[in-house]
Amino acid sequence: MNRYREIEVAGSPRELGRQIGEAAGEEIRGFCEVALTLVNKAVRVSPASAEAVAAKAFEYAERYSPDMVEELKGMAEASRVPVEKIMLLQVRNQLQPEGDAGCTSLALNARGRGSSGIVAQNWDNDPELHPFTVVLTRRPAGKPAVMTVTQAGLIAYIGFNEAGIGLCLNTLPAPSRTIGVPHYFTVRGIYEASSLDEAVEAVRRAERAIPANIMLSTPQGAADLEVTLESVHVLRDDAAGGVTHANHCRHPELAAINGEFPELIQSHDRQRRMDQLLDLPQRSPDLEEVKKLLRDHEGYPRSICRHTNDDPKTGFWETVFSVIIEPQSRRMHVSRGTPCQHPYEMYALS
Repeated sequence: MNRYREIEVAGSPRELGRQIGEAAGEEIRGFCEVALTLVNKAVRVSPASAEAVAAKAFEYAERYSPDMVEELKGMAEASRVPVEKIMLLQVRNQLQPEGDAGCTSLALNARGRGSSGIVAQNWDNDPELHPFTVVLTRRPAGKPAVMTVTQAGLIAYIGFNEAGIGLCLNTLPAPSRTIGVPHYFTVRGIYEASSLDEAVEAVRRAERAIPANIMLSTPQGAADLEVTLESVHVLRDDAAGGVTHANHCRHPELAAINGEFPELIQSHDRQRRMDQLLDLPQRSPDLEEVKKLLRDHEGYPRSICRHTNDDPKTGFWETVFSVIIEPQSRRMHVSRGTPCQHPYEMYALS
């Protein structure tokens, strides 16, 4: 019960989708049934409005990657769900102003950790997403293999590729719009890259709908992308040996945005605590020390390891899973539930 169900698929885009739909049809159908209900916990969105956003997204998604749209169509066929509902899963974070996750993330260079860097996060979200979460390995024809921990039906989520790129995601409160390339399409674009420059370009070339923070471990080292509608700011600190992020802008050119948007689930407190525990560059934390950080309870229940509380907007959010990725070693460690109560289990890409 401590491990997520594992699925592996391979082939052309349409075949990848069909295999996912066949293997995870129950989870996809369940996710489609509750997706809008979960959005409506934070903001009221009518079915007609949500469907209009999903329908318009096809135009942008097709321009960005016809292959990814083909994969969604394959999922829809095999899971017996209209493809418009599969697209709604991709755009649901375009329907809510606070995004769909608050998270604490970090990326550390390989210094002092053998041959592998680390990228990690606590994924703070609605625990009702647990039943739809799987560990999915895709082996697309002619492109790098990818392993993600994800809700079934998404085109991409948190994980790593065989080219040595690991990826975690944070909501970034900033200006947004309802129409554009779905965020998870740009995430999948990063998994088709083999370098930091290619990863940045995969995001820059998209007509984006929402801001986001993307934490990376790459063959070129740790990096963080603060993504707005107009720009992609890259944060790096090789001298410190890594970079950290919660849910507010850190790049000086984006600092004004923090005053325009409400703080998301005590982001500044979590940022300060994470930096205090890591103590970079004086220390070079190993895997076990990163686990300890992600289990930290200072400020409980509004802590790095987050638990349900009385916040009227996001109090139902908790750390649904915690993940530590070693992309150059092609493995990740995932707790199925809060890391203080559940062990990390290892998943490896052979």
